Amino acid sequence: MTRRHHLRKALLLFVAASVFVVLLSAVGNAQGLPKISIGVEPAKSPSDMSAGVQILLLLTVLSLAPSIVITMTSFTRIIVVLSFLKHALGTQQMPPAQLLVGLALILTIFIMTPVFTTAYEQGLKPYTEGTIDRATAIDRGLAPLREFMLKQTREKDLALFMGLAHLPKPAAPNDVPLRALVPGFVISELRVAFQIGFVLFIPFLIIDMVVASVLMSMGMLMLPPIMVAMPFKILLFVLVDGWYLIVQSLVASFH
Repeated sequence: MTRRHHLRKALLLFVAASVFVVLLSAVGNAQGLPKISIGVEPAKSPSDMSAGVQILLLLTVLSLAPSIVITMTSFTRIIVVLSFLKHALGTQQMPPAQLLVGLALILTIFIMTPVFTTAYEQGLKPYTEGTIDRATAIDRGLAPLREFMLKQTREKDLALFMGLAHLPKPAAPNDVPLRALVPGFVISELRVAFQIGFVLFIPFLIIDMVVASVLMSMGMLMLPPIMVAMPFKILLFVLVDGWYLIVQSLVASFH
């Protein structure tokens, strides 16, 4: 019965597909199917940019978006600190990595919103209105982001990549090339994140040492100290309102 049922179902699908093809061909012969064509014409204004070029630019930006978020925003410092916090608590898979990345993205958007708003108002908006050209729009759009990265980058780290690239000393902050500014910003962010992570580890390390000493003095050598210390770590983190302090410190570190 099951085999006969599947055979009947296949025959019905075949008949339905055949009828659909016949109807489609009949409509095409009677009325004609629409023809889609794409033309390329010189744009008279920025708003006349062809749809194909817009799609190409959109796909390019989307493909580079993860790299831009990681290397040119506050995301690096936030995600590294949250990872240190997770390891310091010793909670294994809690909170999940996806949740930490989501929290880091939310905080990044919160911190970078004024920068992106300024870039839009100074660069993209005048360009779409046709008041400035493309080169001016790019320079004005990158200016707020460049200012943000310069504020968070150490001169030592910036000088390192300027020297490695054999670039002359810039006369003004706007003269700093992005190929030296971006890597300098990344290693500066890693340095600050590791400093915060070290501070986070200290109270939890003290709890681990105290628990291990108590267990050894009681002769409970077979009981893992990490298992006993974890509830005390969580309790301490909850009592001091740890998530509030971490988020407050991270956001305040960029001002």
